[in-house]
Parts: sequence; structure tokens; C-alpha cells
Amino acid sequence: MTHVANAPAPAPVNAAPAWRREVVDIARTLACALLLVFVVRTVLFQPFTIPSSSMEPGLVTGDYIVVSKYRYGWSTASLPFNPPVKPGRLLARSPARGDVVVFRRPNDPSTAWVKRVVGLPGDTVQVRSGQVFINGHAVKRTPRGMTQDHDAPERQVLAVHETLGDGRDYVTYDGGPSRPGDDTDVYRVPAGRYFVMGDNRDNSLDSRWPAEVGVGLLPAENLIGRAEIVLASWKPGAGLTRPRTWLNLQTDRFLKPIR
Repeated sequence: MTHVANAPAPAPVNAAPAWRREVVDIARTLACALLLVFVVRTVLFQPFTIPSSSMEPGLVTGDYIVVSKYRYGWSTASLPFNPPVKPGRLLARSPARGDVVVFRRPNDPSTAWVKRVVGLPGDTVQVRSGQVFINGHAVKRTPRGMTQDHDAPERQVLAVHETLGDGRDYVTYDGGPSRPGDDTDVYRVPAGRYFVMGDNRDNSLDSRWPAEVGVGLLPAENLIGRAEIVLASWKPGAGLTRPRTWLNLQTDRFLKPIR
């Protein structure tokens, strides 16, 4: 009688390699996603939240804006944490007069500020009785009447429609006559610098003050990009650490282009 030897039992399937492969695949996917976010934020677009009232009425506290970083080329200001490498801009392009720009404050590069470009390299800028003069020519001002300050309703301000020489226009706030910054010397903007101002003229530290107090003449390498659109806006007091405030939205400010 012939005996057949028992076949060896199949080896147990080791699931560990498959588990490790899955973890590696997830890690690669996350790494690619993070790299994509980093590239988009560094090269193309970056969001910012408006923390102050200096650019009212166009931008108000709580606005969540998108900044295009490719408009003016790139510098170390475009990179996270503003690393201390060689200054200058790659593929540099100048802002247009009237652009709303986000930049690193010269006296504190860890903070980002937002203002409007008023003077370009080679310009002279002066403020007389609250009116801006560029190269000796007054920026046209059309009063639109008294209104409430958006962030401080108890404060009455004059809404003023300003029109630049090329026809670009926007609205500013005037808190009254004889305020600090209403009368200045003549500023001559050198090459590689810009003169910037807040639209809330009597509630803005900008190029009318030296860098130790405000901005001074803004170096081109400090530019981060141009403010393009308000994606959404939260009422003052809302914050990520307070979940009950997440729906405290200013719904009339969604998807507002920034003029």
C-alpha cells in the first residue's frame, strides 16, 4: 500500500508588509498635499486675515482675503518666516498706483501689513489739509457724506471718493480736519521704494510716519503681493478658538473684489 506524505501546511500570510505599504502610501499622499499647499502659498496665492481698521471701508476687521504673490515677482518676503537671504526680487514687477498691497513691515518683518500704493519710485507725495498731492497734482476728492465707521459705529467719519489721474477710484474715510498726518512735508520716493497709505486716513500708520512708528518708504523687497478678493468675513470677536463664533459672518462681504 502506497502512503502519500502529507503536504506541508501553507505558511500564514504575513499582513505586516501590506500594512506598512498602506502607511507609506498615506504618508506620501500627505507629503504631496503639503508640498502642493506650500508651493501654492509661496508662489501663487496666500490668505490673510485683516486684523485692524486702517483700510476701511474697503477692508474691515475680520475680512479673510486672498493675495496674489506672483503679481510683483518674488523675494524673501514671499517665503515663510522671511529667511535672512540675499535681498532683491525675482522677476520683479512694479505695483500700479492705487494697488492694495500686503507687505512685511520694515521695522518688524515678522508682521504683515496692508496698505494702498500712492507713490511710485520717482514720485513726490505730499498731504495738505487731508488731500493727497502726487507730483504736485491733487488727487480728486468727492465727499459722499457722513457715515459710521464700520468697526466703531460710535465714530462719525466723512466718506470721500478719491480718483487717481488714470481714473482708478476708491473710497476713503476722513475723521476731520487738523488730524495727525493731514499735513506733511514733500516726500520724494527713491528707486526701489513705495509710498503707501491706509484708506482710513486718520486711523492708519503708514508712509507718513518713519519706519520706527509706521512704515516709512516701503522697500520693494518687502512686498508679499497684491490683495485681490475678500473671500469671507467674520464679525469682530470671532475666532478659531471660539467655536460658537464660527458662524458670526459678515455675509455682505463674501467674494468682494478689492479695489
